[in-house]
Amino acid sequence: MRKVLFIVGDYCEDYEVMVPFQSLLGYGFQADAVCPNKKAGDVVRTAIHDFEGDQTYSEKRGHNFVLTATFAEVHADDYDALVIPGGRAPEYLSTDDSVLSLVRHFFSKKKPVASICHGQLILAAADVIKGRKVTAYPACRPVIQAAGATWQAPEPITSCFIDENLVTGAAWPAHPEFLGLFLLAMGANVSNTEKKVLVLAGDFVEDYEVMVPVQALQGLGYKVDVVCPNKKAGDTIRTAVHDFEGDQTYSEKPGHNFSLTADFASVSADGYDALVVPGGRAPEYLSLDEQVLELVRDFTRAEKVVASICHGQQILAAAGVLKGKKCTAYPAVKPTILLAGAEWLEPDPISKCFTDGNLITGAAWPGHPEFISHIVKALGTKISVE
Repeated sequence: MRKVLFIVGDYCEDYEVMVPFQSLLGYGFQADAVCPNKKAGDVVRTAIHDFEGDQTYSEKRGHNFVLTATFAEVHADDYDALVIPGGRAPEYLSTDDSVLSLVRHFFSKKKPVASICHGQLILAAADVIKGRKVTAYPACRPVIQAAGATWQAPEPITSCFIDENLVTGAAWPAHPEFLGLFLLAMGANVSNTEKKVLVLAGDFVEDYEVMVPVQALQGLGYKVDVVCPNKKAGDTIRTAVHDFEGDQTYSEKPGHNFSLTADFASVSADGYDALVVPGGRAPEYLSLDEQVLELVRDFTRAEKVVASICHGQQILAAAGVLKGKKCTAYPAVKPTILLAGAEWLEPDPISKCFTDGNLITGAAWPGHPEFISHIVKALGTKISVE
C-alpha cells in the first residue's frame, strides 16, 4: 500500500495531525510523521484550537504526538504523498529550509500533497502555489494571495478544494471532505460505502476516541450520527484529553467541544448498520442510563456491528451483552469485563484490537488504526489503490 509522509511540529493542531494520520493507517496506507531536529520516538506537543465564541480560535494543550521516523533520515522518494497539518507549527516550520526543500520535491514529482488550515503557510514559503487554487484558514488569505495563488473561500468552513495533485482545507471540521479528496488524489477506489453508523457519546468522552472514528468513517462516505442522552442535534459535549505522560494512570486535560448531529430521543438501531461507543469518562455515567443500555441491546439483538473502545466497554458490560464474548478494553476495565462474563483478551500492545462475531473492541486511542480497519471490514467496505 502507498506510503504517506506527515510534516509536523510542536503545537500542530491536535485533530489535524491525528485524524488524518490514524485514518490513513486505518484505510490500509503506511504513514510516517516527522519533525525537524527530532527523531523517531520523540514527541511533539499539540494544540487544541476550538471555536468558542471569540473573534478567533482558542488554544489549549492537546495530546503528545509520537513521531514515527527521524526527519534527517527520510527521503522523499520513499513516499507517495505528503500531508501538512495546521496549528501553530507551520509558522516556524515555514522558516526551515529543509522543510521547504522537502515540500518542493513532492511538488516537482507531482505527488499528492494535502495541507489544511495554517499548513498552507509552508506551501506559500516554499513558493509552490503560484497559479494554484487554494483555500486555508481564513486568516491566512493575505499570505496565500501574496504567494500568487487564487483564493478559494471556505464557505462553509468544511469546504475543501482539489487542484490537480494539491488538496487544501480550511480547518479540522473539513476533515471528512479533506480525506475523501486525498483518497481521490491518491487514486484510491472505495466501494460499498453506503453505511450509517451511530456513535454514542457523552460529556468528557475522550477527545480522539470520538472524533477520529467519526471523521475517518465520514471520509469514506459513511453517514455518521453522534448522540448523547438528554441532548439534541447542535448541542455540544465537552471532551477530555487522556494521555500517557509517565504517571501510573492517564492524565486528563480539557479537549475540544464536540457538536452532536442528531437527537438521542429520535434514533433507533433500525436506522443504522453499526454502533460505535468511544471511551473516556463518559461511559461511567452513561452505563447508568437505561435508555442507553436498551439501545446497545437493540444493536446486539439485531446482530449489527458494535465497536467499542477503552472505557466504552463499561456500557456494554452494564447492558449485559458481553457474556461469553471475547473482548478487550482499557486494562483498568478488566475486572468489569470479567465480572460481565466475558473472556478477557490482553491488549498487548495497547494498539491491539479484536473482533468476535459482530463485536469489535479496542483498548485505547493508539488502537484506532486497527479499530477503524476492523469496522470497515465488518461493514464490507473495500479500499484499493490503482
